[in-house]
Amino acid sequence: MREVLHRILRERLLLLGLGLLLFLALLSALAPLIVDTSLAEIGSSRPRRPPGGAHPLGTDTQGRDVFASLLLAVPQTMKIGLLAGLIGLGVGGLLGLLAGWFRGLTDAVIRTAADVMMTIPAIAVLVLVATSVRTMTVTLMAVIVAGLSWMIPTRAVRAQVLSLRERSWVDVARLNGVGGFELVMREILPNLAPYLAASFVIAVAGAMLATVGLEALGLGPQNELTLGMMIYWAQYSGAILRGMWWWWVPPVVALALIFVGLLAASTGMDRLVNSRLRAEG
Repeated sequence: MREVLHRILRERLLLLGLGLLLFLALLSALAPLIVDTSLAEIGSSRPRRPPGGAHPLGTDTQGRDVFASLLLAVPQTMKIGLLAGLIGLGVGGLLGLLAGWFRGLTDAVIRTAADVMMTIPAIAVLVLVATSVRTMTVTLMAVIVAGLSWMIPTRAVRAQVLSLRERSWVDVARLNGVGGFELVMREILPNLAPYLAASFVIAVAGAMLATVGLEALGLGPQNELTLGMMIYWAQYSGAILRGMWWWWVPPVVALALIFVGLLAASTGMDRLVNSRLRAEG
């Protein structure tokens, strides 16, 4: 454990990414202490006001304070990514584990299902499902995105399990009488955990990217604030043509910071996992 912590502390990119994400999460959590969140409601202020003392990032055409809206939108956007990443990686990881461990018919069925689903244009299915929903919510959007994000984790985890089950320590455990579920829990999952952690960061980034794409088309939660919906309403109201840069630039910058944090964390986790596998190989 001490060696693992030492390796984590040496990965500056990982610490940078996690620190940036933690900063954004804490900033959003402290939103009620920073600004009056009621200013994010429609008609709470004069519309189309430029940045000033009362409104650091101005207001939109519906009279919402952009700064207050931004602080409330960041956690909602991150919530979608986290939920979709958890569900997608959870389903994909379980299927990949079953396929890689049992092989044979189980592997063939799961691998075929994943391959078939990967040939279907995901964005077309997401748009079709999103347009069929009467009331879109943040949680429902996360579930919809996760429904088409389990295939890649399935294939990746399957490949890792097929490799791990042939390692020398697994053979030693078999010779000592360890088998079945106990072998998976004691030998496979602990060595698969760092890879799953790295895959989770990638899954969150992919889910957020798909979510923002849907929201940019106006298929997001209409009654909840997210960064994607802020960009959509700014585009819908012609904020760029009107020169209202304070409306659309902040959510774009916030999204960029989130993705930079996720990319740095993913790269750091990948380097950590690969160095660990090289050391143990």
